[in-house]
Amino acid sequence: MAFGHRQRAVRLAMLVLPSIVTLAALGVTTTVALALQESRIRDATAERVQEVATSLAALSEVRQTVASVSDAGTPGDLADAADLAPATAALQPIAELVARAAGVYYVVVTDDEGVRITHPLASERGVQVSTTNASVLAGTPFLGTETGPSGPSLRAKVPVVDGDRVVGMVAVGVLESDIAAEREQALGALLPWAVGALIVATLASSALTAAVERRFRRLDELALEHAQMGRTTAALREQSHEFTTRLHVLHGLVSRGDADEALAYIEDLVPVSGARHDERDAGMPLRDAAVHAVRSDVLAHGAQVEFDIAVARDIDDEVVTVLTNLCRNAAEAGAARIRCVLRERGDLLVGAVEDDGPGVDPRQATRIFALGFSSKPDASGGGRGIGLDLVRRLVTARGGTIEVGASTLGGARFSFEMARRP
Repeated sequence: MAFGHRQRAVRLAMLVLPSIVTLAALGVTTTVALALQESRIRDATAERVQEVATSLAALSEVRQTVASVSDAGTPGDLADAADLAPATAALQPIAELVARAAGVYYVVVTDDEGVRITHPLASERGVQVSTTNASVLAGTPFLGTETGPSGPSLRAKVPVVDGDRVVGMVAVGVLESDIAAEREQALGALLPWAVGALIVATLASSALTAAVERRFRRLDELALEHAQMGRTTAALREQSHEFTTRLHVLHGLVSRGDADEALAYIEDLVPVSGARHDERDAGMPLRDAAVHAVRSDVLAHGAQVEFDIAVARDIDDEVVTVLTNLCRNAAEAGAARIRCVLRERGDLLVGAVEDDGPGVDPRQATRIFALGFSSKPDASGGGRGIGLDLVRRLVTARGGTIEVGASTLGGARFSFEMARRP
């Protein structure tokens, strides 16, 4: 009798244990996957707000405007909205347009006492920032989560420096509720898989071997989901990479005083209903802005670039992205001299970027355009091997080709051709 009870208990354990093990493994795997996805979303968001804040703080128009009102108030007698009104009129449109283009909740610029010059809420302009500002105004950037008038947000704060003094700061933030919404969306995508796995595990609990096989299949599915998460993260990094390029172009337009062209360029990327008319100034503003942006970019790496661009009409933003990424790649590889050439041949744009750097190892020539491949160390931790893959996809998407070879300058030569937009 006792043996029969033990036998039934063993059989019950054999039926139940595989389901318990499977459910436990599924629960742990799903938890880890969600934690990893949340971490990746947060890291990508932090990188984005920090890049936007740093780029805006470096804009000459922002520095000059903030410096012009640095004497409007003192620590004992803060400036108010009326004192800062001229600066607000100049910077609020830029802050709103950049916020839309970058997909952030707010862009705030303050004076040297932390009094807001720009803010999405008019009532908050002329009011001193209540969160971390003393250390930023002392010259130390800040990245973290704080609670402000709009609620908790992940924000980056960067000092605005004019000469050798801090004249204000730029704060860029994304609401924690928006980050949570992305996390809930990820949970919703995993939930059907988890429910399906529960049903399969329950039906398979009668056979230990079948349960183990189903478990392995489930792990394979989760591996594919992890790969998809990796591709999503790579796409976010690529968007950040491409946004940096476009922000350089915007910097060139703003620094040249082409406010109308800057607004038109942003509206081409992020449509703003009713904000603009269709008239455009004569000339080639995108070509000129791209030249300015590339020169500034490569100069930061200690390189010089010469341009030979002969086209009948202005280039588009995808051509700007191709030229900018190729020139930046040459500068990052250690080139001191870069030459950029662009010509028209019928309906084709034919170009080349060559340099006097170390060149490309022939053994790597077939892999250099692959996503994630880079011969340079990744000191930032943000991921390399994005720019050349983006260039390849932009060129081939327009029926073109790109090749790498040796340059007469002694380094590498990237030559390409692609269809011009109608």
